[in-house]
Amino acid sequence: MTTFSIANDVAKYFAIIPAAFATTYPQLQVLDVMRLAGSNSAILSAVIFNALIIVMLIPLALKGVKYRALGAASLLRRNLLIYGVGGLLVPFAGIKLIDMTLSALHLV
Repeated sequence: MTTFSIANDVAKYFAIIPAAFATTYPQLQVLDVMRLAGSNSAILSAVIFNALIIVMLIPLALKGVKYRALGAASLLRRNLLIYGVGGLLVPFAGIKLIDMTLSALHLV
């Protein structure tokens, strides 16, 4: 869960930081890799995604993970691959999808 959370936060920074500071620091546009609709939409999309992902992760956190007799290095590599990479890719896709939905519905 910690690995996913840290990776998830990295992705959210790519949505929020360029949106919040791009007018003051135009150089931050380089970080706007998702090309979100605008600053309000970017921040709202990140907040909505965060609220949804927390609700989805509660059952996983309560259930826990099945014990496997693996070495520490193997277990770390596996968890980084699943939760680290997943924690980066899922938020990018989710935030972009929410942004496109908000824009299509003219809510921002």
